Amino acid sequence: MWAMLLQRCLYGGFTLIVVACVVFWVIEMLPGDFCVNYLGRGMTPINLAQCRAELGLDTPVTTRFVSWWGQLLSGDFGTSLTSRAPVSDTLMPRLTNTLLLGGIATVMAIPLAILLGLIAALKRDSWIDSSLSSLVLIAMTVPEFISATLLTLAFAIWLPWFPAITVAGANESLWNLLPGVWLPAITLALVAMAHMMRMTRSNTISVMDSDFMNMARIRQLPRWRLVIRHLAPAALLPTISLAAMTIAWLLGGVVIVEQVFNYPGLGRLMISAINDRDMPVVQACALVLSVTYVLCNLVADMLVIVLNPKLKTA
Repeated sequence: MWAMLLQRCLYGGFTLIVVACVVFWVIEMLPGDFCVNYLGRGMTPINLAQCRAELGLDTPVTTRFVSWWGQLLSGDFGTSLTSRAPVSDTLMPRLTNTLLLGGIATVMAIPLAILLGLIAALKRDSWIDSSLSSLVLIAMTVPEFISATLLTLAFAIWLPWFPAITVAGANESLWNLLPGVWLPAITLALVAMAHMMRMTRSNTISVMDSDFMNMARIRQLPRWRLVIRHLAPAALLPTISLAAMTIAWLLGGVVIVEQVFNYPGLGRLMISAINDRDMPVVQACALVLSVTYVLCNLVADMLVIVLNPKLKTA
């Protein structure tokens, strides 16, 4: 077991290194740079060269790559070209807001998906199962921006329970930020819940048809004991990886949702930085989202190894 855990950690570390390199070079391939965007119509060859020299954009890309890695290893994301402030100062409040949004969406999606998945499996081929499966299919196929628009129409216009957009700034307190969190969180939770519920239903049905569940029925154990002590743990173990990927997707999928609801998170900061060609900020945002995705999958692999009795003895 420990060898497998070490192997997963080494693989995760190698993946992070590859991801960091890919993030840098892909972003460097984007057309234009900050100086071209900043100078606009007043750009001349002279002031363009001066701007690039001041910001270090005239140095070879390989030199900037080595310098960027040196900064990363020292925990420094560099300086924003737009605000001239350290990227970390701009990044951390936005990251906190995105983690809040993703955390609320996760708390909404995962328990509800597991519960509905178990109910659909226990009521297999009934009208309850058919209704839930139809709703899941709709939630999985409707794009996020359409779901966001419909939720805004329903709960911000017809039923004015929540604000249509977030008016709080990036550095606002949690109390001022909360009113604008709910609609984007529900939008993210809908899709995440649909995927997890479908997987939970499939795993539960597979476990229900297994030999050990048939033996448990022969022993005439109470139904609640069958479900809670035998069915649920065996059915939910394969969903751990999906739950981790769902959390990673929630944090990575906030780009569109934050833009629609004007939510001051990491995704909206990344869009703004791309428009401004603020490459240090874009690189930092992409790297943080990539690291989050890799770490969530690494934690899922480790949990599966620890919780799976077969792998404990391997």
